[in-house]
Amino acid sequence: MALRDYYAGRFPQIALEDHRDGVYAIDAGAREQWMEMEEFPPYEFAVDEGAELFSTPFTSGAGYSDCFGDEGDVAGQFPHFSEEEATVVTLPMAVNACRDSHGEAPLAYEGAEMARLTAYIAYASRGQQINVPEPASAAAAAAYQAGKRFYATRRGQLNFACTSCHVQLAGNRLRAERLSASLGHVTHWPVYRFKWEDVGSLHKRFQECNSQVGAEPFDEQSEPYRNLEYFLAYMSNGLELNGPATRK
Repeated sequence: MALRDYYAGRFPQIALEDHRDGVYAIDAGAREQWMEMEEFPPYEFAVDEGAELFSTPFTSGAGYSDCFGDEGDVAGQFPHFSEEEATVVTLPMAVNACRDSHGEAPLAYEGAEMARLTAYIAYASRGQQINVPEPASAAAAAAYQAGKRFYATRRGQLNFACTSCHVQLAGNRLRAERLSASLGHVTHWPVYRFKWEDVGSLHKRFQECNSQVGAEPFDEQSEPYRNLEYFLAYMSNGLELNGPATRK
């Protein structure tokens, strides 16, 4: 609530629900360009390929629909803290857990196949709201606090924290780009970034941010990044999922 109140004061003209659009909720000029791109979005190929992958049976004859239903519209269930596994479970982890339960080898978290599958699932889940329950155990609270500490901890040669850009300087320009607010950071993944010329994951973006400040990035789906995603998702509770998306 404190973070939301901060942004309400910093951006009084922006409704809470509009933060699902990230920086395009803040920068009117960039939003206009983005809306034009959405007429023929460059992530469409990933959604189509992901749909084909989703419908392709495993060797056993089962498939992703046996884990996620026929539509695959389950993105709103992630991330969540699994008391049974005592860890934060993300959508890519659930994809590999589904594969493992049917005798299939795991997909590389940084690979194209995972990006396309999750792009399809995100598209099928559009309109759902982020709904991360309040941590109900000491272990869940510890994961939340770890994500919060990560977000506020300075690191790297530039001695920047995530909050340096996305809280204190949110809305300001960093070179030619306007900095987005923390709210809504998790709503629209995976995204097609023109810099990547492909669709990539939220954790890939975490890695890039760490590298940009001169810090050593963690692996995708590592515990620090999953805890960070858990914290950010809780911050964005109630916002609408609208992935995949296009970003610079």
